[in-house]
Amino acid sequence: MASHTTSHGIVNPSDRRGGTLRYVRTDDFDSLDPADTYYAYTWNFIRLIGRPLVGYATDGKGGSSLVPDLAEQLGRASDDSRTWTYRLREGIRFEDGTPVTSRDVKYAVLRAAYPEEVYGDPVTRGGPAYLRQYLTGPEGVETPDDRTVVFHLREPFAAFDYLAALPTTIPVPREHDDLPGYRRHPVSSGPYRIDSYTPGTELVLGRNPHWACATDPVRTALPDRITVRLGVSGQEVDRMLVEGEADIDLAGVGVQPGTQARLLADQDLMRQVDNPRTGFVWLYCINRNIGPLANIHARRAVQYATDKASMLAAYGGGPAGEIATTLLPSSVVGHEPFDRYPVGPGGTGDLEAAERELALAGRPDGFATRIAAREDRTKEWNAALALSDGLARVGIRAEVVPFTSGDYFTKAVGVPEFVRKHEIGIVMFGWAADFPDGYGFLQQIADSRAIKETGNQNLGELASARIDALLDAGAATRDEQERARIWAAVDRAAMDEAVMCPYMYVKSVVFRGARAANVVMSPAYGMYDYAVLSVADTAPPAAGGADDN
Repeated sequence: MASHTTSHGIVNPSDRRGGTLRYVRTDDFDSLDPADTYYAYTWNFIRLIGRPLVGYATDGKGGSSLVPDLAEQLGRASDDSRTWTYRLREGIRFEDGTPVTSRDVKYAVLRAAYPEEVYGDPVTRGGPAYLRQYLTGPEGVETPDDRTVVFHLREPFAAFDYLAALPTTIPVPREHDDLPGYRRHPVSSGPYRIDSYTPGTELVLGRNPHWACATDPVRTALPDRITVRLGVSGQEVDRMLVEGEADIDLAGVGVQPGTQARLLADQDLMRQVDNPRTGFVWLYCINRNIGPLANIHARRAVQYATDKASMLAAYGGGPAGEIATTLLPSSVVGHEPFDRYPVGPGGTGDLEAAERELALAGRPDGFATRIAAREDRTKEWNAALALSDGLARVGIRAEVVPFTSGDYFTKAVGVPEFVRKHEIGIVMFGWAADFPDGYGFLQQIADSRAIKETGNQNLGELASARIDALLDAGAATRDEQERARIWAAVDRAAMDEAVMCPYMYVKSVVFRGARAANVVMSPAYGMYDYAVLSVADTAPPAAGGADDN
């Protein structure tokens, strides 16, 4: 298709300072607390408010690299990769002018990894659990002086800089930690602070006067003001973008199918369309603890009966992506093509194989279950309906149950007790690497030790000693080729358990407002790089390009 592509260049480059960059979103943020968020768009966005130890700099040529952010250099590792040391930059200040110290980073990590120690009572955290898994305990974070942070690990982790780039290392001043209010108003250490936030309606960011561009290799902070309209329908999001009332869809997952057809038929509008591969995989998870799905043959029957072609069509067909067969996408090291559950040359399902598996499960007439999906994500909802229709062909009666994005993981499908109580056997899901490494894609969704009471991402509750051991081996391995081989083995082992069904490698049709400037894809987040976006006086000149094949 003719379009600009942001994977291999910057669209509408500009050094203009000023103006208001306007985002729009169908629902609310899951949380602005860096310890309590697990949406990619939130991780991308809150970098404008807070600075982790390590960050990602996009090169404008389709790549991104780890760079020191709050720290003045990448981590210094011990010989056995069990001890990592970071030195903070000089002159970093919070929005009230208070200097950021190593104690603020330590407190941020502890409140994320060991909230029961910090608050005295169990507090659920919706963010990733890597640091809790690897640190030796609360004592595993040391601050020998105001600018030095030292992490001590139980097991070797050769790529710890990726963990240092997570939002959980964004500094938090203890005296301002008004949990749960911190979900709405984190204290800024980045270029912007929160001027106002009405949950479900609007967020407004203004400049942090104590941020210094010279200390920041990640953010350009060109706009004076950033706004986010919240709780807008998918169709209204598209309308606002096309009519110039907004600049960027915050979620970054692409336009609605009806809008897509309109855009692809209009050469003028196509100038504002990007069609990159995002690194996301759309999948659904089958919970191995729910009713008949405890039987592996029942789970395999679901896999074979899936009409992946119809699910892809719900997203808009070929421009929106390709049928997936593996957990790891091609953009992640360790990807190897294979197809454990072939669904026929047309992608519509192998019903004979599904019926054989149902017989092996002792349920030749099928069974009933429930599918959770986010109704405010119209394409996901329609894909869930297509999944239900496909399963019905072999007698699997799957009711689609609606949820909203904001509470999806924190109060619903990410809470195993809720899933069991409501007998939700299948959960619609999208996933990309927490960091661009096979471990960063697989660990949170496949490791039994990642299962948690809320904010859980191992939605199938996969528990395999072999997979856990492979993940540990890969984490400790410095040889990149050997690490890739291990991640490929984890992918195959997880698919054999039939708790996850990848159905689509995502290639979004994204529309950007005419004012949007410095538009470039961030491979680390699978969407535009929000750290460098700005607004220009005029739209870019008309020019065609190739889609990101």
